[in-house]
Formats: sequence, C-alpha cells, structure tokens
Amino acid sequence: MERKILLLGDPRLYQVSEEVKKEELEDLRSVYEDMFDCIKGIRRDYGFGRAIAAPQIGVRKRMICILTDKPYVIINPSLEFLGDEKMELMDDCMSFPGLLVRVCRYRHCILRYRDENWEMQEMKMNDDMAELIQHEYDHLDGILATMRAVDHKSFVMKEK
Repeated sequence: MERKILLLGDPRLYQVSEEVKKEELEDLRSVYEDMFDCIKGIRRDYGFGRAIAAPQIGVRKRMICILTDKPYVIINPSLEFLGDEKMELMDDCMSFPGLLVRVCRYRHCILRYRDENWEMQEMKMNDDMAELIQHEYDHLDGILATMRAVDHKSFVMKEK
C-alpha cells in the first residue's frame, strides 16, 4: 500500500527513531512492503527515488528500504566512513520533492545492518550509493538534507 509521505516541516520528521527488536520483525513486514510501494509511487509521480526511511511514512523505527538493482531491507543500520574524502552534490528527497539542496557527504562508507531475515549484512558503498545511505540514515536521526545545506544559498526549486 502506498502510504502518505510526510513533508518538510512535519514535526515527526525531526524525531529520532527507535531500534527494531527481533520480535517486531514480522509485524514490520507490511511496513517495508509499503515503503517499496512509496518508492515506486514517487518514481511514477516525480521521476526519481531509490530509497526511503521508515520515519518518512510516520514509522519511528530504524529501517530503510532501497530499490536499486534489487530490493534491500535495512534494519538497525550503522555507518563507518572510510577516509576523509567528501563530495558536494545536489540532493533531493521524497519529503520535499520539488526542492534540491547542496550538501557535502562522505564519498566512501561501510554499511552494517540486519536484513529482513534478521541476518547481519555488510556493504561497502561508494559515491552515489554512499550519499544515498547517508541521506536515509540521517532520516533515522531526525536530520533532513535541508539541515546539512552547505550554505544559505544551497537551495534550488525543481522546474516541472
């Protein structure tokens, strides 16, 4: 089911999410299925979207769904940055689909998480995928890309 995505300014987007407990896994299955539906809906309506964090649909759990080469369910993630190399880019978000924000992110990281079967996984992520996971991870801590803007001139409205 395609749920309503919370928009910039909604106070729920600024709350820190709680860790998922193993016994909650089965109950959260419908949540991550809905998250994948939301990604598909944003792609249909706005032409972008690779990932979403549970807080964006009002679920305060540390869970991210990525839909790239295959679907990934990421539960209780942790990030380790590799080196100091960073990159600047224009970031978009499902919670403010008409706005781009210039941000600075680490170029390389290691993502550790539990998958939908509660098994530990590890992925090295570089460049656009490293940026993507940092963006979604921030949502779990109540941080939006607008709060990471490089400066006060870092905002651009998309044209329709």
